[in-house]
Amino acid sequence: MPLPADMDQLYSSLMEEEDTRVCKDIPESACSNVPQNFFRQVAATTLTSLGDTLTNPKTTLAWLMGIVGAPVALVAWLVPIRESGSMLPQLFIAAYVRQMQKRKRVWIVGSLIQAAALLAMGAAAWLSTGLLAGLLILGCLVVFSLARGLCSVASKDVIGKTVPKTRRGRLNGLASSLSGWLALAFGIYCMIWPPADDNTLFYAALLVISALLWVAASLIYTVIDEAPGATEGGDNAVRQALSKISLLRDDAPFRRFVITRALLLCSALSAPYYVLLGQELNSSLSMLGAFLVANGLASSLSAMFWGRMADKSSKQVLIRAAFLASLLGPAVVAVHLWVELPQMIHAWLFPVAFFVLGIAHAGVRVGRKTYVLDMAGGNKRTDYVAVGNSIIGLLLLFTGLFGLLSSLIGAAGMLVLLSAIGLAGALLSFTLNDVQS
Repeated sequence: MPLPADMDQLYSSLMEEEDTRVCKDIPESACSNVPQNFFRQVAATTLTSLGDTLTNPKTTLAWLMGIVGAPVALVAWLVPIRESGSMLPQLFIAAYVRQMQKRKRVWIVGSLIQAAALLAMGAAAWLSTGLLAGLLILGCLVVFSLARGLCSVASKDVIGKTVPKTRRGRLNGLASSLSGWLALAFGIYCMIWPPADDNTLFYAALLVISALLWVAASLIYTVIDEAPGATEGGDNAVRQALSKISLLRDDAPFRRFVITRALLLCSALSAPYYVLLGQELNSSLSMLGAFLVANGLASSLSAMFWGRMADKSSKQVLIRAAFLASLLGPAVVAVHLWVELPQMIHAWLFPVAFFVLGIAHAGVRVGRKTYVLDMAGGNKRTDYVAVGNSIIGLLLLFTGLFGLLSSLIGAAGMLVLLSAIGLAGALLSFTLNDVQS
Protein backbone atom coordinates (compact mmCIF):
# COMPACT_ATOMS: atom_id res chain seq x y z
CA MET A 1 0.00 0.00 0.00
CA PRO A 2 1.72 3.22 -1.14
CA LEU A 3 1.99 6.31 1.02
CA PRO A 4 0.15 9.54 0.17
CA ALA A 5 2.06 11.84 -2.16
CA ASP A 6 2.73 14.38 0.59
CA MET A 7 4.47 11.71 2.72
CA ASP A 8 6.57 10.72 -0.28
CA GLN A 9 7.53 14.37 -0.66
CA LEU A 10 8.32 14.56 3.06
CA TYR A 11 10.74 11.66 2.67
CA SER A 12 12.44 13.39 -0.25
CA SER A 13 12.73 16.58 1.82
CA LEU A 14 14.17 14.76 4.84
CA MET A 15 16.72 12.98 2.66
CA GLU A 16 17.39 16.06 0.50
CA GLU A 17 16.63 14.05 -2.64
CA GLU A 18 15.43 16.10 -5.59
CA ASP A 19 15.44 13.89 -8.68
CA THR A 20 17.09 10.52 -8.05
CA ARG A 21 16.25 8.24 -5.12
CA VAL A 22 19.20 6.68 -3.30
CA CYS A 23 18.89 2.87 -3.18
CA LYS A 24 22.36 1.95 -1.96
CA ASP A 25 22.88 -1.52 -0.43
CA ILE A 26 19.25 -2.75 -0.70
CA PRO A 27 17.57 -5.11 -3.20
CA GLU A 28 16.48 -3.41 -6.43
CA SER A 29 12.90 -4.56 -5.83
CA ALA A 30 12.82 -2.58 -2.55
CA CYS A 31 13.77 0.75 -4.11
CA SER A 32 10.24 1.90 -4.97
CA ASN A 33 9.01 1.08 -1.45
CA VAL A 34 11.69 2.95 0.49
CA PRO A 35 9.56 5.93 1.71
CA GLN A 36 6.69 3.83 3.09
CA ASN A 37 9.07 1.33 4.69
CA PHE A 38 11.08 4.20 6.19
CA PHE A 39 8.11 5.91 7.86
CA ARG A 40 6.52 2.66 9.02
CA GLN A 41 9.73 1.67 10.76
CA VAL A 42 10.06 5.16 12.24
CA ALA A 43 6.53 4.80 13.65
CA ALA A 44 7.13 1.31 15.05
CA THR A 45 10.50 2.26 16.57
CA THR A 46 9.05 5.44 18.10
CA LEU A 47 6.28 3.46 19.81
CA THR A 48 8.64 0.83 21.24
CA SER A 49 11.18 3.47 22.32
CA LEU A 50 8.44 5.30 24.19
CA GLY A 51 7.42 1.99 25.76
CA ASP A 52 11.02 1.46 26.85
CA THR A 53 10.95 4.86 28.56
CA LEU A 54 7.67 4.17 30.35
CA THR A 55 8.97 0.79 31.61
CA ASN A 56 12.52 1.89 32.40
CA PRO A 57 13.98 -0.45 35.07
CA LYS A 58 15.93 2.43 36.64
CA THR A 59 12.77 4.46 37.28
CA THR A 60 9.32 2.95 36.71
CA LEU A 61 10.09 -0.67 37.60
CA ALA A 62 12.30 0.28 40.55
CA TRP A 63 9.50 2.47 41.98
CA LEU A 64 6.98 -0.30 41.32
CA MET A 65 9.07 -2.88 43.19
CA GLY A 66 9.20 -0.53 46.16
CA ILE A 67 5.44 0.06 46.09
CA VAL A 68 4.59 -3.66 46.09
CA GLY A 69 7.03 -4.24 48.95
CA ALA A 70 9.51 -6.44 47.07
CA PRO A 71 12.84 -7.10 48.82
CA VAL A 72 15.62 -4.67 47.94
CA ALA A 73 17.80 -7.59 46.81
CA LEU A 74 15.37 -8.23 43.95
CA VAL A 75 15.44 -4.59 42.83
CA ALA A 76 19.17 -4.92 42.15
CA TRP A 77 18.40 -7.50 39.45
CA LEU A 78 16.16 -5.25 37.34
CA VAL A 79 18.78 -3.61 35.14
CA PRO A 80 21.01 -6.70 34.61
CA ILE A 81 18.00 -8.81 33.61
CA ARG A 82 16.57 -6.13 31.32
CA GLU A 83 19.83 -5.46 29.48
CA SER A 84 21.75 -8.73 29.60
CA GLY A 85 18.65 -10.85 29.17
CA SER A 86 17.99 -9.29 25.78
CA MET A 87 21.61 -9.39 24.59
CA LEU A 88 23.18 -12.64 25.79
CA PRO A 89 20.92 -15.08 23.86
CA GLN A 90 21.22 -13.22 20.56
CA LEU A 91 24.03 -15.45 19.34
CA PHE A 92 21.65 -18.41 19.47
CA ILE A 93 18.60 -16.46 18.32
CA ALA A 94 20.50 -15.37 15.21
CA ALA A 95 21.26 -19.00 14.32
CA TYR A 96 17.52 -19.58 13.87
CA VAL A 97 16.72 -16.18 12.37
CA ARG A 98 19.41 -16.78 9.75
CA GLN A 99 17.30 -19.60 8.28
CA MET A 100 14.36 -17.29 7.49
CA GLN A 101 13.97 -15.40 4.22
CA LYS A 102 11.78 -12.73 5.86
CA ARG A 103 12.72 -11.59 9.36
CA LYS A 104 9.91 -9.11 10.08
CA ARG A 105 7.80 -11.99 11.40
CA VAL A 106 10.41 -12.56 14.11
CA TRP A 107 10.12 -8.90 15.12
CA ILE A 108 6.31 -9.11 15.24
CA VAL A 109 6.38 -12.24 17.41
CA GLY A 110 8.97 -10.67 19.72
CA SER A 111 6.91 -7.49 20.02
CA LEU A 112 3.72 -9.37 20.91
CA ILE A 113 5.58 -11.45 23.52
CA GLN A 114 6.89 -8.22 25.08
CA ALA A 115 3.32 -6.89 25.21
CA ALA A 116 2.08 -10.08 26.89
CA ALA A 117 4.93 -9.94 29.43
CA LEU A 118 4.07 -6.34 30.35
CA LEU A 119 0.37 -7.20 30.76
CA ALA A 120 1.33 -10.08 33.06
CA MET A 121 3.67 -7.76 34.97
CA GLY A 122 0.88 -5.24 35.50
CA ALA A 123 -1.43 -8.00 36.75
CA ALA A 124 1.26 -9.25 39.14
CA ALA A 125 1.75 -5.76 40.56
CA TRP A 126 -1.99 -5.25 41.00
CA LEU A 127 -2.83 -8.67 42.49
CA SER A 128 0.19 -9.57 44.64
CA THR A 129 2.60 -8.00 47.11
CA GLY A 130 5.94 -8.59 48.77
CA LEU A 131 8.34 -11.33 47.73
CA LEU A 132 5.78 -13.01 45.46
CA ALA A 133 5.12 -9.79 43.54
CA GLY A 134 8.85 -9.14 43.17
CA LEU A 135 9.54 -12.64 41.84
CA LEU A 136 6.61 -12.47 39.41
CA ILE A 137 7.74 -9.08 38.10
CA LEU A 138 11.28 -10.39 37.59
CA GLY A 139 9.93 -13.49 35.87
CA CYS A 140 7.91 -11.35 33.47
CA LEU A 141 10.98 -9.18 32.90
CA VAL A 142 13.00 -12.26 31.90
CA VAL A 143 10.39 -13.13 29.25
CA PHE A 144 10.26 -9.49 28.12
CA SER A 145 14.05 -9.30 27.76
CA LEU A 146 14.32 -12.53 25.78
CA ALA A 147 11.63 -11.29 23.38
CA ARG A 148 13.50 -7.99 23.11
CA GLY A 149 16.47 -9.99 21.84
CA LEU A 150 14.31 -11.38 19.03
CA CYS A 151 13.37 -7.86 17.95
CA SER A 152 16.93 -6.57 18.16
CA VAL A 153 18.33 -9.20 15.79
CA ALA A 154 15.41 -9.03 13.34
CA SER A 155 15.12 -5.23 13.16
CA LYS A 156 18.69 -4.71 11.96
CA ASP A 157 18.08 -7.11 9.06
CA VAL A 158 14.72 -5.59 8.14
CA ILE A 159 16.19 -2.08 8.12
CA GLY A 160 19.19 -3.32 6.16
CA LYS A 161 16.92 -4.74 3.44
CA THR A 162 14.40 -1.89 3.24
CA VAL A 163 16.27 1.36 3.99
CA PRO A 164 19.32 2.38 1.91
CA LYS A 165 22.74 2.97 3.34
CA THR A 166 23.24 6.70 4.11
CA ARG A 167 19.58 6.85 5.18
CA ARG A 168 19.60 4.51 8.19
CA GLY A 169 21.07 7.01 10.63
CA ARG A 170 18.19 9.38 9.97
CA LEU A 171 15.69 6.58 10.63
CA ASN A 172 17.23 5.93 14.07
CA GLY A 173 17.62 9.65 14.72
CA LEU A 174 14.06 10.59 13.78
CA ALA A 175 12.57 7.78 15.88
CA SER A 176 14.74 8.75 18.87
CA SER A 177 13.72 12.40 18.52
CA LEU A 178 9.99 11.63 18.33
CA SER A 179 10.08 9.23 21.29
CA GLY A 180 12.20 11.76 23.18
CA TRP A 181 9.56 14.49 22.75
CA LEU A 182 6.87 12.10 23.98
CA ALA A 183 9.05 11.09 26.93
CA LEU A 184 9.61 14.78 27.66
CA ALA A 185 5.85 15.30 27.82
CA PHE A 186 5.58 12.39 30.25
CA GLY A 187 8.34 13.84 32.43
CA ILE A 188 6.60 17.23 32.56
CA TYR A 189 3.33 15.50 33.46
CA CYS A 190 5.05 13.73 36.37
CA MET A 191 6.50 17.04 37.56
CA ILE A 192 3.13 18.83 37.51
CA TRP A 193 0.87 15.96 38.62
CA PRO A 194 3.11 13.47 40.43
CA PRO A 195 1.38 10.18 41.35
CA ALA A 196 1.02 9.22 45.00
CA ASP A 197 3.90 7.15 46.34
CA ASP A 198 1.61 4.14 46.94
CA ASN A 199 -0.46 4.39 43.74
CA THR A 200 -0.06 0.83 42.44
CA LEU A 201 -2.88 1.32 39.94
CA PHE A 202 -0.99 4.15 38.22
CA TYR A 203 2.08 2.00 37.60
CA ALA A 204 0.02 -1.06 36.61
CA ALA A 205 -1.89 1.11 34.10
CA LEU A 206 1.43 2.42 32.79
CA LEU A 207 2.50 -1.15 32.04
CA VAL A 208 -0.79 -1.85 30.24
CA ILE A 209 -0.41 1.32 28.14
CA SER A 210 3.16 0.30 27.30
CA ALA A 211 1.94 -3.16 26.24
CA LEU A 212 -0.52 -1.52 23.85
CA LEU A 213 2.36 0.46 22.32
CA TRP A 214 4.10 -2.80 21.41
CA VAL A 215 0.87 -4.23 19.98
CA ALA A 216 0.43 -1.11 17.83
CA ALA A 217 4.05 -1.35 16.68
CA SER A 218 3.59 -4.98 15.67
CA LEU A 219 0.55 -4.05 13.58
CA ILE A 220 2.57 -1.38 11.79
CA TYR A 221 5.36 -3.89 11.15
CA THR A 222 2.98 -6.26 9.35
CA VAL A 223 2.66 -3.82 6.43
CA ILE A 224 6.41 -3.34 5.92
CA ASP A 225 7.32 -4.63 2.47
CA GLU A 226 10.38 -6.85 3.06
CA ALA A 227 12.06 -8.69 0.19
CA PRO A 228 13.22 -12.30 0.82
CA GLY A 229 16.85 -12.50 1.89
CA ALA A 230 19.64 -15.04 2.04
CA THR A 231 19.17 -18.07 4.28
CA GLU A 232 21.36 -20.67 5.90
CA GLY A 233 19.88 -23.86 7.29
CA GLY A 234 20.46 -27.50 8.06
CA ASP A 235 23.24 -27.05 10.59
CA ASN A 236 22.89 -27.47 14.34
CA ALA A 237 21.84 -24.05 15.62
CA VAL A 238 23.93 -24.14 18.81
CA ARG A 239 27.07 -25.32 17.00
CA GLN A 240 26.48 -22.72 14.30
CA ALA A 241 26.03 -19.99 16.89
CA LEU A 242 29.19 -20.85 18.80
CA SER A 243 31.19 -20.95 15.57
CA LYS A 244 30.36 -17.27 14.99
CA ILE A 245 32.39 -16.24 18.05
CA SER A 246 35.44 -16.73 15.82
CA LEU A 247 34.49 -13.40 14.22
CA LEU A 248 36.11 -11.69 17.20
CA ARG A 249 39.37 -13.47 16.41
CA ASP A 250 39.36 -13.37 12.62
CA ASP A 251 37.59 -10.09 11.78
CA ALA A 252 39.81 -7.24 13.01
CA PRO A 253 37.49 -4.33 12.04
CA PHE A 254 34.57 -5.98 13.82
CA ARG A 255 36.73 -6.73 16.87
CA ARG A 256 37.77 -3.07 17.12
CA PHE A 257 34.13 -2.01 16.88
CA VAL A 258 33.06 -4.36 19.70
CA ILE A 259 35.90 -3.17 21.96
CA THR A 260 35.05 0.46 21.17
CA ARG A 261 31.37 -0.15 21.88
CA ALA A 262 32.25 -1.81 25.21
CA LEU A 263 34.36 1.17 26.28
CA LEU A 264 31.58 3.57 25.27
CA LEU A 265 29.18 1.92 27.71
CA CYS A 266 30.45 4.67 30.01
CA SER A 267 27.86 7.07 28.55
CA ALA A 268 25.09 4.86 29.94
CA LEU A 269 26.80 3.62 33.11
CA SER A 270 27.73 7.11 34.33
CA ALA A 271 24.14 8.44 34.25
CA PRO A 272 23.08 7.19 37.73
CA TYR A 273 26.04 8.95 39.36
CA TYR A 274 24.94 12.35 38.05
CA VAL A 275 21.53 11.63 39.59
CA LEU A 276 23.08 10.56 42.92
CA LEU A 277 25.20 13.71 43.16
CA GLY A 278 22.18 15.87 42.37
CA GLN A 279 20.07 14.00 44.91
CA GLU A 280 22.63 14.71 47.64
CA LEU A 281 21.96 18.43 47.16
CA ASN A 282 18.21 18.33 46.44
CA SER A 283 16.09 15.22 46.96
CA SER A 284 12.73 16.76 46.02
CA LEU A 285 10.43 15.29 43.35
CA SER A 286 10.98 18.41 41.25
CA MET A 287 14.65 17.47 40.93
CA LEU A 288 13.73 13.95 39.78
CA GLY A 289 11.35 15.48 37.24
CA ALA A 290 14.14 17.77 36.07
CA PHE A 291 16.33 14.77 35.29
CA LEU A 292 13.48 13.14 33.34
CA VAL A 293 12.88 16.31 31.36
CA ALA A 294 16.61 16.78 30.71
CA ASN A 295 16.91 13.25 29.34
CA GLY A 296 13.86 13.56 27.08
CA LEU A 297 14.87 17.00 25.83
CA ALA A 298 18.42 15.88 25.03
CA SER A 299 17.22 12.96 22.93
CA SER A 300 14.58 15.05 21.18
CA LEU A 301 16.92 17.85 20.18
CA SER A 302 20.00 15.86 19.23
CA ALA A 303 19.02 12.47 17.80
CA MET A 304 18.04 13.72 14.33
CA PHE A 305 21.23 15.81 14.18
CA TRP A 306 23.31 12.74 15.07
CA GLY A 307 21.34 10.67 12.56
CA ARG A 308 22.12 13.00 9.67
CA MET A 309 25.78 13.03 10.66
CA ALA A 310 25.83 9.22 11.00
CA ASP A 311 24.61 8.84 7.42
CA LYS A 312 27.75 10.70 6.34
CA SER A 313 30.11 9.06 8.85
CA SER A 314 28.95 7.04 11.85
CA LYS A 315 32.62 6.81 12.86
CA GLN A 316 32.76 10.59 13.33
CA VAL A 317 29.54 10.47 15.37
CA LEU A 318 31.10 7.91 17.73
CA ILE A 319 34.28 9.98 18.07
CA ARG A 320 32.51 13.26 18.84
CA ALA A 321 29.86 11.79 21.14
CA ALA A 322 32.48 9.78 23.02
CA PHE A 323 34.69 12.81 23.62
CA LEU A 324 31.67 14.83 24.81
CA ALA A 325 30.64 12.12 27.30
CA SER A 326 34.17 11.46 28.59
CA LEU A 327 35.21 15.10 29.05
CA LEU A 328 31.94 16.07 30.75
CA GLY A 329 32.46 13.94 33.87
CA PRO A 330 35.77 15.43 35.09
CA ALA A 331 34.53 18.96 34.35
CA VAL A 332 31.38 18.46 36.44
CA VAL A 333 33.31 16.83 39.29
CA ALA A 334 35.82 19.69 39.30
CA VAL A 335 33.05 22.30 39.56
CA HIS A 336 31.25 20.22 42.20
CA LEU A 337 34.30 19.84 44.45
CA TRP A 338 36.27 23.03 43.98
CA VAL A 339 33.96 25.84 42.80
CA GLU A 340 31.87 27.71 45.37
CA LEU A 341 28.31 28.05 44.03
CA PRO A 342 25.01 29.01 45.69
CA GLN A 343 23.25 25.82 46.78
CA MET A 344 20.34 26.21 44.35
CA ILE A 345 22.64 26.76 41.35
CA HIS A 346 24.92 23.96 42.56
CA ALA A 347 22.02 21.49 42.65
CA TRP A 348 20.86 22.40 39.15
CA LEU A 349 24.38 21.82 37.81
CA PHE A 350 23.59 18.11 37.61
CA PRO A 351 20.36 18.20 35.56
CA VAL A 352 22.16 20.51 33.13
CA ALA A 353 25.09 18.09 32.97
CA PHE A 354 22.59 15.23 32.57
CA PHE A 355 21.16 17.05 29.55
CA VAL A 356 24.62 17.26 27.96
CA LEU A 357 25.26 13.60 28.80
CA GLY A 358 21.93 12.73 27.16
CA ILE A 359 23.07 14.44 23.96
CA ALA A 360 26.33 12.47 24.04
CA HIS A 361 24.56 9.18 24.79
CA ALA A 362 22.11 9.74 21.93
CA GLY A 363 25.12 10.17 19.64
CA VAL A 364 26.72 6.96 20.88
CA ARG A 365 23.48 5.02 20.38
CA VAL A 366 22.72 6.37 16.90
CA GLY A 367 26.36 6.08 15.85
CA ARG A 368 26.90 2.47 16.87
CA LYS A 369 23.50 1.33 15.50
CA THR A 370 24.20 2.94 12.13
CA TYR A 371 27.78 1.66 12.10
CA VAL A 372 26.85 -2.01 12.56
CA LEU A 373 24.04 -1.68 10.00
CA ASP A 374 26.47 -0.40 7.37
CA MET A 375 29.41 -2.70 8.17
CA ALA A 376 27.96 -5.60 6.17
CA GLY A 377 24.80 -6.95 4.58
CA GLY A 378 22.72 -10.12 4.68
CA ASN A 379 23.57 -12.85 7.18
CA LYS A 380 26.94 -11.32 7.98
CA ARG A 381 25.15 -8.31 9.44
CA THR A 382 22.99 -10.71 11.48
CA ASP A 383 26.15 -12.33 12.83
CA TYR A 384 27.73 -8.97 13.68
CA VAL A 385 24.64 -7.84 15.59
CA ALA A 386 24.25 -11.14 17.46
CA VAL A 387 27.90 -11.59 18.44
CA GLY A 388 28.35 -7.94 19.40
CA ASN A 389 25.21 -7.80 21.53
CA SER A 390 25.99 -11.12 23.22
CA ILE A 391 29.45 -9.90 24.23
CA ILE A 392 28.07 -6.58 25.50
CA GLY A 393 25.36 -8.46 27.41
CA LEU A 394 28.01 -10.58 29.10
CA LEU A 395 29.99 -7.48 30.06
CA LEU A 396 26.88 -5.82 31.49
CA LEU A 397 26.50 -8.71 33.93
CA PHE A 398 29.83 -7.71 35.46
CA THR A 399 28.98 -4.04 35.76
CA GLY A 400 27.33 -4.89 39.08
CA LEU A 401 30.88 -4.90 40.48
CA PHE A 402 30.88 -1.13 40.03
CA GLY A 403 28.49 -1.05 42.99
CA LEU A 404 31.27 -2.39 45.22
CA LEU A 405 33.78 0.06 43.81
CA SER A 406 31.46 3.05 44.20
CA SER A 407 31.22 2.37 47.94
CA LEU A 408 34.99 2.96 48.11
CA ILE A 409 35.50 5.97 45.82
CA GLY A 410 32.01 7.52 45.83
CA ALA A 411 29.86 8.83 42.99
CA ALA A 412 32.35 11.55 42.01
CA GLY A 413 35.18 9.03 41.81
CA MET A 414 33.05 6.72 39.66
CA LEU A 415 32.31 9.58 37.26
CA VAL A 416 36.03 10.22 36.79
CA LEU A 417 36.78 6.51 36.35
CA LEU A 418 34.00 5.97 33.80
CA SER A 419 35.07 9.11 31.96
CA ALA A 420 38.60 7.72 31.66
CA ILE A 421 37.18 4.50 30.19
CA GLY A 422 35.09 6.54 27.77
CA LEU A 423 38.15 8.55 26.73
CA ALA A 424 39.89 5.29 25.81
CA GLY A 425 36.84 4.43 23.69
CA ALA A 426 36.95 7.84 22.00
CA LEU A 427 40.61 7.37 21.09
CA LEU A 428 39.98 3.82 19.83
CA SER A 429 37.17 5.16 17.63
CA PHE A 430 39.81 6.81 15.43
CA THR A 431 40.99 3.33 14.37
CA LEU A 432 37.55 2.26 13.05
CA ASN A 433 36.98 1.94 9.32
CA ASP A 434 34.68 4.53 7.73
CA VAL A 435 31.87 2.18 6.64
CA GLN A 436 29.79 4.86 4.89
CA SER A 437 32.44 5.48 2.22
